[in-house]
Order: sequence, then structure tokens, then C-alpha cells
Amino acid sequence: MNKQIIITAAIYGLLAVVTGAFGAHALKNKLDSGQLEVWHTAVQYQFYHVFALLFLSTLNPQGNNLLEWSFYFFSFGIALFSGSLYLLATRDSLGASWIKYLGPITPLGGLLFILGWVTLGLGAIKKL
Repeated sequence: MNKQIIITAAIYGLLAVVTGAFGAHALKNKLDSGQLEVWHTAVQYQFYHVFALLFLSTLNPQGNNLLEWSFYFFSFGIALFSGSLYLLATRDSLGASWIKYLGPITPLGGLLFILGWVTLGLGAIKKL
């Protein structure tokens, strides 16, 4: 399980660096300030939860269902929260009006983040 968590964190971390650099350089002249702020929020929350995944791996969650759930909540939260914000920020540039319907997915990703932190806390209490 630790290997899976670390690999997931490494992939999401790599993608956070790439999307952060892409936003700062390639998109700065294509998006307005509000869209860039949304992009930045997506990168920021992705990084926060990459660090949460790395911390989670130090707890050796094998056999602790709460900690294992924390991994899934953080991982899917990144995909839904940050992923939907990346798409929403670039909706106009992509010319894809259907992306506006992804708006409700962002809070679902946020809920998964919250559940990840709750299960991380409870799992740590159970472990200690």
C-alpha cells in the first residue's frame, strides 16, 4: 500500500509542477486574471494533497481501513477538485461550453478532501 501511495503522490506531484508551470507561462496571456486564479487554486490544492498522501504513507496504512480510505479520498479528490478546476479555467480557451456542467464536480472533490482528512485523523487515532 505504501508503494501505491508514494507512486500516486509522485504522479500527482509531477502533474502539479507541470500544470503550475504551464499556467504560469503558457496560459498567462490566454486566460484572464479570474481564470488564472482558478488554475492556481487547482494547483495549490493538488500540492496540498500530494503532501497529505506522502504523510499518509509514513503511517503505513496497511490493514487500517480508515487510512486506506484516506488514500482513496485524497486521490479521487485531487482528480475531481483540481481536474474540474483546470477544465473550468480553460473552458473559454478550449471552446468547450459543455465544461460549465462540471461545476458541481468541484465541491464533490472538496468533500472527498474533507473525508480524506477525517479518515486520516481517525485512522491515526486508531493506529496510536
